[in-house]
Amino acid sequence: VQLQASGGGLVQAGGSLRLSCAASGRTDSTYIMGWFRQAPGKEREFVAGISRSGGRTLYADSVKGRITISRDNAANTVYLHLNSLKPEDTAVYYCAASSRALVPTTSTMYDYWGQGTLVTVSS
Repeated sequence: VQLQASGGGLVQAGGSLRLSCAASGRTDSTYIMGWFRQAPGKEREFVAGISRSGGRTLYADSVKGRITISRDNAANTVYLHLNSLKPEDTAVYYCAASSRALVPTTSTMYDYWGQGTLVTVSS
């Protein structure tokens, strides 16, 4: 599976962005999908995850209510909708695919990773 993340950019605080993660190779409906982020000098952290069908989602407490994950299995694409962005959301955002049964929040439980897309939120 190859994952290609896109959609990052520079946005003002309070703004919105939509990140996309396109999968190629085996269809991404085979995998649970997740988004992580890594800010400069910090550990990579879980942001959101979605089940194979899209029926279940999981969010980090720090983004609940502001960020939504969704997937379009027909298009082999997962999305991360970022709203009410804050400067502390500035990070490289990575999409990842997991073959686990339930949505993992630990990066080591993901099997494939995209290259990351940079989101910069100005104050």
